[in-house]
Amino acid sequence: MTNIVFRRAQVADLPVIIALLADDVLGQQREDASSPPHPRYVEAFQAILADPNQLQVVATLNDEVIGALQLTFIPGLARKGAWRGQIEAVRISAAHRGSGVGQQMFEWAIDQCRAKGCDLVQLTTDKERPDAHRFYEKLGFVGSHIGYKLKL
Repeated sequence: MTNIVFRRAQVADLPVIIALLADDVLGQQREDASSPPHPRYVEAFQAILADPNQLQVVATLNDEVIGALQLTFIPGLARKGAWRGQIEAVRISAAHRGSGVGQQMFEWAIDQCRAKGCDLVQLTTDKERPDAHRFYEKLGFVGSHIGYKLKL
């Protein structure tokens, strides 16, 4: 697929992004794709738009949103003041999974991290997503750390 366009998400994209987040086994348990969007989604989206180190991206094909991801640029003192790119909430519509869209999205996101001057790109993934793990490893990511979360 060569006609994929990546762009900053707009408010009108929010329902589609939420639907993408909800369209898998784990997402069905934790997301709410009802309409109108829950106010917390709207608040979070507005915060992302207002933060210059946050980028909510959609991938479109013929003006249809077929994928989404969030890219965060993190300044840090570790690694001699290195910037990190954090890729999160990557989703591809069911009709386009396995078509190469995910790889194109990651290549695009990694290029954005390079352009920002990041020294590394990182992501977290749920242990229950073995297909995603294989995909990330195919892209060159290494499972070098153990991540922990504390639900509040």
